[in-house]
Amino acid sequence: MTSGGLRERKKAKTRAVIREHAMRLFEEQGYASTTVDQIAEAAEVSPSTFFRYFPAKEDVVLIDDYDPVLVDAVRNQPPEIAPVEAVMNGMRSVFDKLTDEEWELERRRQRLFDSVPELRQRAMQQTVSALDMLADVIAERRGVPNDDLTSRVIAGALIGVVMAIAAPGNRQSFDPADFGRLEEAFALLRDNLTLR
Repeated sequence: MTSGGLRERKKAKTRAVIREHAMRLFEEQGYASTTVDQIAEAAEVSPSTFFRYFPAKEDVVLIDDYDPVLVDAVRNQPPEIAPVEAVMNGMRSVFDKLTDEEWELERRRQRLFDSVPELRQRAMQQTVSALDMLADVIAERRGVPNDDLTSRVIAGALIGVVMAIAAPGNRQSFDPADFGRLEEAFALLRDNLTLR
């Protein structure tokens, strides 16, 4: 293994350890009562190390690490398929690879969104960033500039479908078993709107 690969694995491990201790503390003593210093101590890192991995306490919950992977999965879909299928296939390829532990972490995140209004509000604000990333990859696939209105509208419609099924803090948050519902919702979008 190259040193770059080893370094990335060590960083990923440290990040996961920090996140796990933070989530445990949030669940045990409450989000508001948990400090960065407590998280750093539990994870056996310094507070400055914590901030190298997460810009703020809420980012431990907000950053899910899936968006860049999803964008790559959509980018790698065959060029001839329409945006709805490209996104649906990309999501399926990412979600099918998640382990039981990763799904459990997602459920824990959703429970925190449900119980901490400020986290839910920040997560909703992050949808704009997700929309931007998705619009960029749709525009790239369509061979048009990043600011293309049609690509942004398609991305907005797709994000809207995801929000209808799995909004942050929704008591019926997304689960592996729900992928069929998401595919059904994407099919409704595809069949009732012309998105090319």
